[in-house]
Amino acid sequence: MAAEIVNPRSDSTGADAGSDGVSGSTDEGFFDPAFALHRGGKMAVQATVPVRDKDDLSLAYTPGVAKVCSAIAEHPELVHDYTWKSQVVAVVTDGTAVLGLGDIGPEASLPVMEGKAILFKQFGGVDAVPIALATTDTDEIVDTVVRLAPSFGGVNLEDISAPRCFEIEARLKERLDIPVFHDDQHGTAVVTLAALRNAAKLTDRALGQLRAVISGAGAAGVAIAKILIEAGIGDVAVCDRKGIVSADRGDLTDVKRELAGFTNKAKLTGSLEDALDGADVFIGVSGGTVPEAAVAKMAKNSFVFAMANPTPEIHPDVAHKYAAVVATGRSDYPNQINNVLAFPGIFAGAMQVRASQITEGMKLAAAEALAAVVADELSADKVIPSPFDERVAPAVTAAVAAAARAEGVARR
Repeated sequence: MAAEIVNPRSDSTGADAGSDGVSGSTDEGFFDPAFALHRGGKMAVQATVPVRDKDDLSLAYTPGVAKVCSAIAEHPELVHDYTWKSQVVAVVTDGTAVLGLGDIGPEASLPVMEGKAILFKQFGGVDAVPIALATTDTDEIVDTVVRLAPSFGGVNLEDISAPRCFEIEARLKERLDIPVFHDDQHGTAVVTLAALRNAAKLTDRALGQLRAVISGAGAAGVAIAKILIEAGIGDVAVCDRKGIVSADRGDLTDVKRELAGFTNKAKLTGSLEDALDGADVFIGVSGGTVPEAAVAKMAKNSFVFAMANPTPEIHPDVAHKYAAVVATGRSDYPNQINNVLAFPGIFAGAMQVRASQITEGMKLAAAEALAAVVADELSADKVIPSPFDERVAPAVTAAVAAAARAEGVARR
């Protein structure tokens, strides 16, 4: 399958080619490049073999295809060699947590899912198919994906709201023997860890010396906390709207109760501002605004990763007054924490060796490889590579494949 950018001015529907792509708008003086680019969708399916004559047809379809089908029926593992399965990912959403738009539904989520699919292809050489489901029921989503799984070599869960996303991922991992990855959680976590490793290296510190504060106890916040603990962070406290997630709170969900069990070794209580007092790292994945006075109370040579889009929790101009390294989720500032640095290579590596799952070790390996890409070029404005750095995907792919073999989840 090939990602295809549609001609912004082409229009297969026969509508006025000079319109801006918005229904009913034909004002020649107005041109919106976003609508123009999306007209007709951003991708297409493309054959990888020719069908020029009856001989080609007889091989690509009947009767030649029957031989391949029969071989796969007798030896099911051949499906990886003689179909697209081993190189195609299903990008699955229910449209409940789309970018900064929230619950906009499956149809409205499709432009984002198409975008995700072309990023898979562009940055990892992995084909992907957008699948937007007309249900938000956890059981129905799990059952649907399980039924679709024979067609795919991996499943990327995308923009599914918390806390359902945790259960959906866990249940799919139990029922499927292909990689299942919720990018909003683990992609964000991998890239954050990579940037934090390099920030620590730049300031001659180890992860074990750092105390981090995460603003946001949703999908990304929970995953970041887990991978930082796995990587050996000194301590991490996670904050939600009511303050620090701590074991003494009686209003915690099951996910937050689990979170409280392995974070906040310092047993801090109170607000986000309380947690930031003396902290080395701020990681924002929640939105909102953090007061400058709270940033000023962080430790010397602190790191501020304010990743909310489009408005970071702490404006970079404010953060730079106090922090040694500043990162955001935006492309117009240095050190963009962008998931595209992780998920294409992670899937490419996992599928290269036909991994049955994506393990914590594979995620850690991805973060280490990503950090290593710019380890010899570090500066305060470069603790993470650019998404367009051509070294990224090969490095992550190789590291993930090697980790899968080391952990015994590779099947070739």
